Amino acid sequence: MSILDRELKERHSKHPRLRRFLLIIGGLLFVLLIFFSFTNFSSDVAFVQHTVNPPAHFTFHGQSNYISMLAWSPDGHEIASASGDGSVQVWNAHTGNVSRIYKGHTGDVLAVAWSPNGQEIASGGLDTTVQVWNVAAGQRLLTYRGHSDAVFSVAWSPDGKYIASASQDGTVQVWDATNGQSRLHYGSHPLRGFPPPWNSVAWSPNGKELALGGEGDAVVLDFPAGKEVGEYGYNGGSIHAICWSPDSSYIAFGGTDSTVQVWAVATRQNIYTYQGHKTDVFSVAWSPDGKRIASGSGDGLVEVWDALTGQHVYTYRGHADIYMGHFTSGSSAAVNTLAWSPDGTYIASGSSDNTVQVWQAM
Repeated sequence: MSILDRELKERHSKHPRLRRFLLIIGGLLFVLLIFFSFTNFSSDVAFVQHTVNPPAHFTFHGQSNYISMLAWSPDGHEIASASGDGSVQVWNAHTGNVSRIYKGHTGDVLAVAWSPNGQEIASGGLDTTVQVWNVAAGQRLLTYRGHSDAVFSVAWSPDGKYIASASQDGTVQVWDATNGQSRLHYGSHPLRGFPPPWNSVAWSPNGKELALGGEGDAVVLDFPAGKEVGEYGYNGGSIHAICWSPDSSYIAFGGTDSTVQVWAVATRQNIYTYQGHKTDVFSVAWSPDGKRIASGSGDGLVEVWDALTGQHVYTYRGHADIYMGHFTSGSSAAVNTLAWSPDGTYIASGSSDNTVQVWQAM
């Protein structure tokens, strides 16, 4: 065999191996293409999109410390976020662009609430004050100084005339939103020599009652008399968050026992107890249509439940330390607050990771 014949034979013998090699490479590229088409990567968190992890709409990075509370504007176009950095920021709910920053508190801002008419925002903080702001002008309209300790929660009455505030000082107070004049001062009985704090206050949608959550049982007061009309047993320690169903028939609350409990207001019966979180539940929110309840926890998760059946619907893991759908370090950032958009299509959740994530509710 000549040298030329051997060379031609060797070249011909290499072609099948080359074809196999190219087929293998092509197969790997196809698999990677399929993988990346179902994976969403953001600057903070990446996770596989599937039915139990709805994709994040976007992540808001505007504040430099933990997010304590969120509130949607009544028209659903903006979100107000309160933070440990001492500010309240208002930003576009669809783009994340900051439109206004309110700086009046001398410490962490722990609570924020939007007025029903969309023209004012109330904020409460570690400095013991509640401040009322004109949204458009950014002007502080009123500073309420009725509390002697940190204000954990604020809520507007449905008619916009009053603001309720719950405090570490053991009182819940209701006052006129325009002049700060007191309308109701509710203090609990001393416990071990000091009044226990109230962590959360929520006004019923019908405007007739207030639900309070703190150390021990939840309490419902009528307004304006301030008389207790119901206590709802909670043996897990402290209630961190409380909310009403849209028809004012039920209250839901979460706390230190890691559960979410739903109670019928009229009968004082426990309807459901949702078990799914691994640690304290810091936030609960009822969807505007009354069909679902969302809860945020120190475990970094948002759980969504069917309010009619008590069944678990899905888990959102956007604030946990996740890469490609899996926990990478076993750590997570507490979800301190969450809120449904007025039309019920999105949920905003705020965390100790200093971010707010806005994502589509399923």
